[in-house]
Amino acid sequence: MKDAIVIIPTYNEIENIEAIINAVFSLSKTFDVLVVDDNSPDLTGEAVKLLQKKYPYQLFLESRTEKSGLGTAYIHGFKWSLENNYQYIFEMDADFSHNPKDLIRLYNTCHIEKADIAIGSRYIKGVNVVNWPLSRVILSYGASIYVRLITGMKIKDTTAGFICYKRHVLEALNLDEIKFAGYAFQIEMKFKAYLKQFTIKEIPVIFTDRVKGESKLSSGIISEAIFGVIKMRFNSLFQK
Repeated sequence: MKDAIVIIPTYNEIENIEAIINAVFSLSKTFDVLVVDDNSPDLTGEAVKLLQKKYPYQLFLESRTEKSGLGTAYIHGFKWSLENNYQYIFEMDADFSHNPKDLIRLYNTCHIEKADIAIGSRYIKGVNVVNWPLSRVILSYGASIYVRLITGMKIKDTTAGFICYKRHVLEALNLDEIKFAGYAFQIEMKFKAYLKQFTIKEIPVIFTDRVKGESKLSSGIISEAIFGVIKMRFNSLFQK
């Protein structure tokens, strides 16, 4: 039975993709990697295909026809991973903002400590963010406080995207009903798991802003998160 897989969504990550894949495969614990590429103009997908010759049984690629959002990329990856019988399914960025070495800590939190979900948290012990401007730190930290107030969740880093899910969590959630495509997707996944009373544990990680490539954050993504959270909480009151 297959154990763990790391889903890495990509759009124009040619500067990072080879290094991040090599970093995951150099770990002492074995992880497979699934890249979900949204037809990157910089040919990120083609770079992954070349790497598959080096890692034929560990590296997988799902190529989509257009840029369709972070959330839909992860949903695509979740479904693929469930169909292929993985037990621990991870989210991780391609740009080294998440340290691949922390994958083992997330895995152990679920596998040994028996959490249903493990979150790599920037805010469980102060603010562990490197190379972000103060304005973005305030925006991100404030967003997590805002989400906690609206939803009632106790999670410190509600927008975190460095996560391990046990497969039964994803099987219990109706992935086709996840509405958000941007960073609000991360909030929605946590909230729906919280409503189902899964055990969610945060571990402290250091988040380092990307050195290569361009950020995908936009004003539209921020607006989705701000107004989407209120709608999500309102809808949940009528679904109990």
